[in-house]
Amino acid sequence: MTGDAYRFHERSGGCQCGAIRFHSKQLRDNAHVCHCRMCQKAAGNLFAALVGVRHEHLTWTRGTPAEFMSSDLAARGYCRDCGTPLYYRSVGGEHVSISIGAFDDPASIPLQFQLGMEGKHPSLDHLPEIEQVGTTEQAMPDEVAAIFKSNHQHPDRDTQRWPE
Repeated sequence: MTGDAYRFHERSGGCQCGAIRFHSKQLRDNAHVCHCRMCQKAAGNLFAALVGVRHEHLTWTRGTPAEFMSSDLAARGYCRDCGTPLYYRSVGGEHVSISIGAFDDPASIPLQFQLGMEGKHPSLDHLPEIEQVGTTEQAMPDEVAAIFKSNHQHPDRDTQRWPE
């Protein structure tokens, strides 16, 4: 999906354990990657991939995220049970920037820009050149089978109850 098609498409998402679920009626036109050091620390990764959802278009359908005030002006939402980073929120802002990976179908949200370039990890410039060893199933077949049998991760869809 591109343009307005992805923005106006309703979608759901949540944390890894399923304690927190949300529903978005509409996304802002600002899907992005932020490389700043604060986003790196909040995501526990090299960058945070985020997209805005106006408060009136966002419903928490299961649970309530915990928040950490990463500055006097910014709050970071996360699941207190499994630790999944869920959002960045400017205090008093008109929207919440939801972690794209927390959506049930993150591939349907095309990235539009990058910011916080001062913190960008230098290896990301060479990512296409780094060896690709295949899918997880190809690279780690024994581990994937064992993980699949003992999986506690919430599925990428809404459920009435969890665990089911």
